[in-house]
Amino acid sequence: MAYDPSISQPVLIAQGIGGGKAVWQYQSTDNTAAVVAGGYFTNGRTLGMKVGDAVLVIETDNNYLMTTHSVIAVGTPASPTASLSAAT
Repeated sequence: MAYDPSISQPVLIAQGIGGGKAVWQYQSTDNTAAVVAGGYFTNGRTLGMKVGDAVLVIETDNNYLMTTHSVIAVGTPASPTASLSAAT
């Protein structure tokens, strides 16, 4: 399944202070391979995601398996995507 922000999108759960990185949570039926595909989050920049932010991905179709990722790329205002690292 492709990312659909009208169904589920990353939620900011902790904001960095003084330039620190943020922590996001994202729940989806998509597996990890789909979520780490380049530009998966089509509105990542619009949401405020920044390179280095942490993202907790919860796979709801896999017994709520949680993986940890970081934002590795954020697009331009014209293409506001965000990409995640492989699971750690």
